Amino acid sequence: MKAVERAKLVRSLQQESRRLRMLVLVIGFFLVTLTFVVVTKPDALLFNRKQTTPPTAISSSCCAGASLGIFLMLGVAATGRNLVPVNGRLSVDQAPRSLLIRQRVDADAAADAAARSADTLAAVDTKMVNDDNAAEEANANARAASEDEKRVLTSEPDQGKKAEQATASELLGGEDEDSTKGLQEGHQEHLEHKVTLPTVSNYTIHDATEDGDNGKQEGRRHITVPVFTFPWCFGGPPDVADGKTEAEIKLAKDVDQSNGGDRSHQTALDNMDWNKPLCDFSNFRANVCEMRGNIRIHPNGSSVMYMEPPGSKRNEQWKVKPYPRKGDELCLGQITEVTVQSSNVAPECTKYHDVPAVIFALTGYTGNLFHDYTDVLVPLFTTASEFNGEVQFLITNMAIWWTRKYGVVFEKLTKYPLIDFDKDNEVHCFKHAIVGLHAYMEFTIDPLKAPHNYSMVDFNRFMRRTYSLPRDAVTALGEIPKTKPRLLIISRQRTRMFLNLKEIVAMAEEIGYEVVVEEANVNSNVTHFAKVVNSVDVMMGVHGAGLTNCAFLPHGAILIQIVPWGALDGICRIDFGYPAEQMGLRYKHYSIGVHESSLTDQYPLDHEIFKNPLAFHKNGFEFVRQTFMDTQNVRLDCNRFRPVLLEALDQLNQ
Repeated sequence: MKAVERAKLVRSLQQESRRLRMLVLVIGFFLVTLTFVVVTKPDALLFNRKQTTPPTAISSSCCAGASLGIFLMLGVAATGRNLVPVNGRLSVDQAPRSLLIRQRVDADAAADAAARSADTLAAVDTKMVNDDNAAEEANANARAASEDEKRVLTSEPDQGKKAEQATASELLGGEDEDSTKGLQEGHQEHLEHKVTLPTVSNYTIHDATEDGDNGKQEGRRHITVPVFTFPWCFGGPPDVADGKTEAEIKLAKDVDQSNGGDRSHQTALDNMDWNKPLCDFSNFRANVCEMRGNIRIHPNGSSVMYMEPPGSKRNEQWKVKPYPRKGDELCLGQITEVTVQSSNVAPECTKYHDVPAVIFALTGYTGNLFHDYTDVLVPLFTTASEFNGEVQFLITNMAIWWTRKYGVVFEKLTKYPLIDFDKDNEVHCFKHAIVGLHAYMEFTIDPLKAPHNYSMVDFNRFMRRTYSLPRDAVTALGEIPKTKPRLLIISRQRTRMFLNLKEIVAMAEEIGYEVVVEEANVNSNVTHFAKVVNSVDVMMGVHGAGLTNCAFLPHGAILIQIVPWGALDGICRIDFGYPAEQMGLRYKHYSIGVHESSLTDQYPLDHEIFKNPLAFHKNGFEFVRQTFMDTQNVRLDCNRFRPVLLEALDQLNQ
């Protein structure tokens, strides 16, 4: 008997335990729901002000509220952040990316928001699908409210992260002027609340297009932001169809990249970059400053002043030498230093410009053909090409002869006269200014960092079109009957000369080439030399500035670099090998042997210069240049070099 009673007691305790666990779960769920409702203001999701909500809507909203409460708790656990609502809303930087909460506010608050964003916001169109089975009055109110709810956000393409966050904050929390009018006309009492949670949508960007009328590049970017839906528990809210809730927010970004038109709409957007530093000194090759807003350039004082908007606490001053040889004190010692600073006081403008300014220097190593390109022409193309001629150049350390030599290039990059920065006395006012040039590795463009992902293929095309060169690409051998492939040999007269040039020409002609010999130097006529280079299929020469003319070769042509003795392979590949390949050329690398170097006439064969040439590199580049470049010539072994030319022929046949 005692055993039976004991068994009954155990079963009774087990039943009570199950009831207790169920009660705890129910109470827990209730507390979660209650916490969410209290924290986020119950009237934000559950009730309409001054209007009784139907029971079905209340039950549906309650279910959504409970589910959203659980979702937010999961978001907190996943992100490790505390989501603290402010006035019933989550701040943009706190809210999960997949969560979008849009809430209507009363007419006064909406009017204030519209006034604050009047300069930057136009219209965002949000369409809601109405439920055919819902109440007729709710449908009418939803349609009237959604027809006027539109905003257009205009912005510069390179706005910083702060500007993007400010824009997102406006989208999530603000109301436009049209929606305010809709509320004042009878919908003020009917506040719609939309909760959208994760299901996949789409994301599309349509990039820049060209305005053919004025030749200015005008980017118009359309972005469809992903919007997520959450299945309602018991039917749908009174103004949304069952299973059909899906909204799209479209942001239209009109970007005037030419800077040549009416830029009055830019003011508020420019001021959104307050916290972004004026200058970027992170690049190993060049320091660059870029500003948008009220900019005053006073060449007489070698200063560029960024006028701070009211309320800004920024106080910056930068010293910049706008020539891309960062760290080379010997070179930069000749360059004018420009002071870039933020200021609240500046001299009055004497000349206004509606186009951007680019400030750069010309002295440095210019005059050497290779440095003309790697230090100025390539960086200038990278920095200024996006403006399609609508840009003003201000040049420090002006070299008139140099600007005349490359006058065709300047005419292609800018429609305005060059300003000598060191001799000008005006106070120039701009809305956009760049001090310094974007530069990367030697004679190359990094498409991952360059504006608009420019590359050396773009530069190669730009140079061919600038000098009106006829050949964009090489043609396969045999397509033009009785035509031999043309080989250009770049000759030199002082150092790194071909000591057996006639023998090399004879061997190349025997193989089947039509050989052209030209010398490239600082006095060469650029237009003439460009046409010669563009007419050939293969160009060869000893490492030196003359190989820079490969910029005029047609796409698919072959560049053969003869590397002097001295463990110079790495330097030669950096200077011409990689740039040639990035231009779309085919590159061949020929390193001479000891017996092909004239250094054998100066040193015995057992000298360290032949046994371990790499050891000489420890003494620095100047020592290497004097030892292996300035005092060495090449006696090419034609039997050893012949297979290189034959392989080039095979490639031209492909």
